[in-house]
Amino acid sequence: MATNLALDDSLIEEAKVIGKHRTKKGVVTEALHEYIQRRKQSEILNLFNNVTFDKDYDYKQQRGVK
Repeated sequence: MATNLALDDSLIEEAKVIGKHRTKKGVVTEALHEYIQRRKQSEILNLFNNVTFDKDYDYKQQRGVK
């Protein structure tokens, strides 16, 4: 899919150097992958606010440790 984007050339060049990419497409593709990964990670972290923990749970009991 061909797409025209107005991107900041200095940002693209800096990302190419840091990421060791040869093309703008490589930079943008990796940036999108990282963006998606970070968003998915933040969704997972938000789930921790929804989990209720049993304060009386004794993890040592299942291990057989006294």
